[in-house]
Amino acid sequence: MKHLSTTKTIKSKTYSEKLLDLLQEQNQLGEEKLQLVTRLQKQSRGRSLASVLVDAGVEEEAVQKAIANVSGLLFAKLTVEHIAHDLVEKLGLGWCTEHGVLPVRIDEKAYITSSTVDELFLTDDVRREVSEPLGQLLTTSRDLQSLLEQLQSEEPKSAPMADLLDEAEFGVCEDQVSSDMQEEATDADSSPVVRIVGEMITKAAREDASDIHFEAGDDCSHIRFRIDGVLHSLMESPKSMHSAIVSRLKILANLDIAERRIPQDGRIRATVMGRQLDLRLSTVPTPKGEKVVLRLLDDRNIRIGLNELGFQDEALKAWKEEIDSPHGIILVTGPTGCGKTTTLYSSLQEMDRKRLNISTVEDPVEYELSGVTQIQVHDKIDMTFSRALRALLRQDPDVVLLGEIRDMETANVAIQAAMTGHLVLSTLHTNDAPSSLTRLINIGIEPFLVASAVNGVLAQRLARRVCTKCVEFQEPTEKELALLGTFACDKIPSAVGCASCRGSGYSGRLGVYELLIMDDELRDAIAANPTITSFRNLAYERGMKNLRHDGFSKVANGLTTVNEILRLTA
Repeated sequence: MKHLSTTKTIKSKTYSEKLLDLLQEQNQLGEEKLQLVTRLQKQSRGRSLASVLVDAGVEEEAVQKAIANVSGLLFAKLTVEHIAHDLVEKLGLGWCTEHGVLPVRIDEKAYITSSTVDELFLTDDVRREVSEPLGQLLTTSRDLQSLLEQLQSEEPKSAPMADLLDEAEFGVCEDQVSSDMQEEATDADSSPVVRIVGEMITKAAREDASDIHFEAGDDCSHIRFRIDGVLHSLMESPKSMHSAIVSRLKILANLDIAERRIPQDGRIRATVMGRQLDLRLSTVPTPKGEKVVLRLLDDRNIRIGLNELGFQDEALKAWKEEIDSPHGIILVTGPTGCGKTTTLYSSLQEMDRKRLNISTVEDPVEYELSGVTQIQVHDKIDMTFSRALRALLRQDPDVVLLGEIRDMETANVAIQAAMTGHLVLSTLHTNDAPSSLTRLINIGIEPFLVASAVNGVLAQRLARRVCTKCVEFQEPTEKELALLGTFACDKIPSAVGCASCRGSGYSGRLGVYELLIMDDELRDAIAANPTITSFRNLAYERGMKNLRHDGFSKVANGLTTVNEILRLTA
């Protein structure tokens, strides 16, 4: 009889432990990020570990590769050339989109690919449907979504846009305005108008547009998309259609279609290509007809980790230290549409939402955050920023996000909150970081209170990234070398333009930052109520890097162009 050795009972590692260990071995998950992952897991029961890791700032590609390794699957980066169109036709694009899977071919072998392991359990069903051997493959959600959207854009539409426009001709004289609201509502609900509005919203989502502008001209209606911060003309429709399109949008937003004399604001919820979109509608009267702007809010934008926004390592470390402060005011400043909300929401997601009482006061509440109390401002019923903030301070908050400091009353309450042990995050509309402090003084806050309460100010802009598919690297000119200064290098990116980036040479955006951290010398200077010029110069002496400096560092790293930074910064 063989001798049986006595063995200790060793607890085998769980799937999650194996995944985390592998990411640590690959230097993708440091101790700080590991602690953040642990906190986020506790705060969001039921969410997959993969999504928590991505929220914590781990690159999705690294996470997916590790999952594939632990699960015994293959991982691949996919392009349009890999799509198995014949298998997509058999399964149906709608079914693939609904289940988040896509058949592909690599080296003539067919695979069913998904961004989650769970969806790969459908492989047996797919094999029966396509009658072909299939392997299993993991890819990133970004690549998968991009390929599905590409297929949807190639799908034949029920009718070309031009045909819809012809079909929608109502024979109404351009200067004629219908006095019968019932007739106008009927026009707005007519099939061509419904389909045109639907096409516009779907196309905007597919193009990652942030806004759609419907503008009445002298003899036609202009429709434009804002993509990567720049407006692009999409199409022109007959002037006779403008009121019907506006009425359709008002109906969707539950607004009064009979009221054209005053501005109106509304909200539309829509599901486009499997994505939940929140559309904010704003109308203003003009002599040629109402102008309507739709802002598309996609909650994918707030799932971006701080390390993906474009911070340099030193600035990112300093910003994280600021948002970990127990009290004080932290301001984010810049023009409308520069990404302030995304930065603040990404900062909130870095915090321990289970341990901390975090509340926001916003106008409007743009995105819903789990574990955070969010309050909507309503000026018509006197639910102002200052009133909402006072109410919140009676509810024992640890962190308060204030949508905007607009007036002396709100600023005073925010200052008092910061000085009584609360951390207040808010925004201001100024051109740079030092101007925010003098702006608070100009609003009416005593300089010594500003000096005591404010911990730091982050000014930011959004620069367009060069398109990776058509970018060319060229030797900089003498003028560019002089501008780049210490960042001068042999080759810098140049925007060329291709079909993928609509000929612009740019695709996507990244942040450009100016971070001012208050120290004792800067606090003393603010308490003395300095001029903005002298205070800005002192901030530079104390180590603050301006927006252009940060922008040119990104040019040297091959992320954007000199012209783009010159366009954004002074």
